[in-house]
Amino acid sequence: MYSFILNNRAELIARCKTKVSLRPQRTASDEQLAQGVPLFLDQLARTLDAEKEGEENESLRISGASSGDTFALSEIGVSAAAYGKVLRELGFTVDQVVHAYGDVCQSITDLAFERDAPFSVDEFRTLNRCLDNAIADAVVGFAMQRDTAIALQSSADENERLGFMVHELRNYLQTATMAFTALESGKLAVSGSTSGLIKRCLASMSALLTQSIASVRLSAISLANEKFAVADLLEDAKLTASHYAGTSGCTLSVPVVDPQLFVQGNRALLTAALVNLLQNAFKFTQPGTEITLNACGRDDRILIDVKDHCGGLPFGAAEDLFRPFKQVGKDRSGLGLGLSIARRSVQADGGSLSVKDMPGIGCVFTVDLPRSSPP
Repeated sequence: MYSFILNNRAELIARCKTKVSLRPQRTASDEQLAQGVPLFLDQLARTLDAEKEGEENESLRISGASSGDTFALSEIGVSAAAYGKVLRELGFTVDQVVHAYGDVCQSITDLAFERDAPFSVDEFRTLNRCLDNAIADAVVGFAMQRDTAIALQSSADENERLGFMVHELRNYLQTATMAFTALESGKLAVSGSTSGLIKRCLASMSALLTQSIASVRLSAISLANEKFAVADLLEDAKLTASHYAGTSGCTLSVPVVDPQLFVQGNRALLTAALVNLLQNAFKFTQPGTEITLNACGRDDRILIDVKDHCGGLPFGAAEDLFRPFKQVGKDRSGLGLGLSIARRSVQADGGSLSVKDMPGIGCVFTVDLPRSSPP
């Protein structure tokens, strides 16, 4: 079998590659496959050669004992574990990892039959031992890569949930603080809309804090869906955001909205999404310019635009804006979660959030929601 593998190595590799290519939606580069079949064939040949020369320790070092690698991985075990990780990264399933080595056995057997190449019983035992150890360690490598990926994703999800809670608490606190400062000036009535804003912020913070930090999700703070006028939604956002306008050196313009435009969804979350967009606009818009919050109906959709004068986005940064913890501008004072949370809030009500870059001028963020008929 040693001579057979050396003389037919290229043919055996080609047959295995053909078998892999027949599996739908699974591809691997030559470099990635080099950790699998070609390397295994070389290790198998060296194991057979060591046994032929009576070097049992060398044989076990290369391919391991029939009982597996008890204390340390053999050479075959190390490369098989690496191969299992590669296949996991490529999207292969665990059964396809096993089949990859089954292809080797079948290719050797078929080619030997075609060329009438007899193998001894001991050689078949060696082949089976090498395959068993390779499959076992490849599956272990596959599982380790899968578990690592799951752990990393779980950690990322947890960080995003915690970040969401911190971000929302900070927003409510900042809004309540600015509203209270306005009340302290003595120019506003305690029973007016500013006082109501403070009460809503405190109620929202209380609702957030009653949830376990580990289980905070958008659904955890969701209120019942309701139908409401788009004009009221923009008025809520305007009232909150107006307190930011006074400290940014910019003005906020909210044109009159058609009172017959209605949407259905979570009013609190949609308001928070618009406030996040406006906060982002005030944060990056050039002083002395105007930010516009506007809405219109288009067929069966409601489009709400937040237009700023930030000067435009860096090349290729449009989609990065919505990635959690991604910060594009020079101001890194926040967590990089505002736009990600805004998009998730809008998507929760069947809508979408996108951005249009206007180089040298600014950006237009558009909330696209399903339109509802008036009640």
